[in-house]
Amino acid sequence: MKNAAEDHVRTVADLFVECLVNEGVDTIYGIPGEENIPLMEAIERNGRIRFVLTRHEQGAGFMAATHGHLTGKPGVCLATLGPGALNLTLPVAQANASTTPLVAICAQGSVGRLYKESHQIVDLVSVFKPLTQWSAMIMTPESTPEMIRKAFSISQRNRPGATCLVLPEDVAEMPAPENAKPLPLPKPTHLMPADDTIDEAISIIREAKRPVILAGNGVTRAHAQDRLRELADLLNVPVATTFEGKGVFSDKLPNALGVVGFMHKDYENFAFDTADLIIAIGFSIQQFDPKKINPNDDKTIIHINTFVEDTDAHYSTALNIMADIDQTLAVLIGRLRWEGITFDDSHPAIRELLNREYESCADDDSFPMKPQRIVYDTRRAVDDNGVVLVDTGALKMWMARLYPTYHPNTCVIDNSLSTMAWTLPGAVAASMANPDRPVLAVMGDGSFMMNVQEIETAVRCGCRMVILVWVDEAYGLIKWKMDIHDGTHEYVDFNNPDVVALGASFGAKGHEIESADELYPVLRHALRSGSGVDIISCPVDYSENMRLIDKLGDIDFSG
Repeated sequence: MKNAAEDHVRTVADLFVECLVNEGVDTIYGIPGEENIPLMEAIERNGRIRFVLTRHEQGAGFMAATHGHLTGKPGVCLATLGPGALNLTLPVAQANASTTPLVAICAQGSVGRLYKESHQIVDLVSVFKPLTQWSAMIMTPESTPEMIRKAFSISQRNRPGATCLVLPEDVAEMPAPENAKPLPLPKPTHLMPADDTIDEAISIIREAKRPVILAGNGVTRAHAQDRLRELADLLNVPVATTFEGKGVFSDKLPNALGVVGFMHKDYENFAFDTADLIIAIGFSIQQFDPKKINPNDDKTIIHINTFVEDTDAHYSTALNIMADIDQTLAVLIGRLRWEGITFDDSHPAIRELLNREYESCADDDSFPMKPQRIVYDTRRAVDDNGVVLVDTGALKMWMARLYPTYHPNTCVIDNSLSTMAWTLPGAVAASMANPDRPVLAVMGDGSFMMNVQEIETAVRCGCRMVILVWVDEAYGLIKWKMDIHDGTHEYVDFNNPDVVALGASFGAKGHEIESADELYPVLRHALRSGSGVDIISCPVDYSENMRLIDKLGDIDFSG
């Protein structure tokens, strides 16, 4: 007697999964629905892809985006039609904004229902079109291999981002063409910079008096951090990174300025105020408004990236070098070494100010804890190669500015779409991608409650991760902005559940910090323990926010 598998006719859903395996997909995050049952059955039959069931499609999308960010390969998320697919829009938009490779797969109703109003039918191709690099629907079995190859190819092109494939239920169930198979993957290519652009770059750098390097997340994508350091050492010039570029230039290096993107009066910006040349490497203007570093549009800018930057009145480029970043820096370094060009402009005063602020509350026992003390203790507790995911909120400003970072992808911040609540589900993906490294999600209590359900996913999947919640019972960043605007705030305060009890209800370990001296040992032990999910609730005193604004406003570097 034949079993069901022997009777099974190979379908488009089976071909679809074969193509995903061919693309190197080993994990899909998502939630099944009625219309993607054929695809779910095909995933199970194939057996080569792990399907991670999440508690919300938004969580699935953030997991896929984090997977894409940390691995450089497209993360994959899946949802059913209508409301399920619509729940993916935020993480898909986040990935696209931050140049993160991601492929979203959405089910759809049968083709015969798409021309009219029908239950749960939404024009998903149109919905995702402005949020992605490419959005399309598979309408014929024969097109499946080409469309999947195209979705993955586009997501990893010169400007990486998100793509979306929509698979109607009836198309998924159609027999696959007998000879249909996944398309071969092309060999990686490295676009070399044109000789004349290198010549022009040398000429511009030679004429500069006070250059500064601005490094963005493109350096991470290109694995060009070693070349960046070599270039900075050769020229002896300061290097600032964007929030998203943290770690591409180690904060242990003497020419490290820290991050830019907070406010114009922050320490690092004074290096840009006095600079006449900005060498922007792997930078995109969505990471922060270039007006903060070039308010008068009077800086000469060399733009080195794999794509041309969008138009901005404060980012007028004198030279665009569109090529592989690592290869471009290698050629540029060779020419500069031959030319013997070097400078002496390391801005040690800026480093001293940053170090002084970072250590300012190391022994401060006040409680609730000052942000500086939380950052200081967090850095002490986390290994240099630990993966820290920083959520959006007031805490992002403190972590981005003060948390010393030494390697790429060890302090991950979304500052393009600046999405709240991505780090908890993101930590699930980070734990799966890095099972031997400590993973820490740092969040405010506002963002914590937005995707708190994914704690269950983390526990069920055996993730090893820690969630550190900065507690102020308010949307702290908005409160800060309101206080800056007119000295008062409204509609930003709320109450929290018992985090210890909440964690226990999910099967996680909860910890309530009750004095300043408790955070470091609790966090250190949680990060070093062998298994499970830890949630640490730590009250924070955000009155330091306004003190920081006042202090930065009083600094004068004119002398």
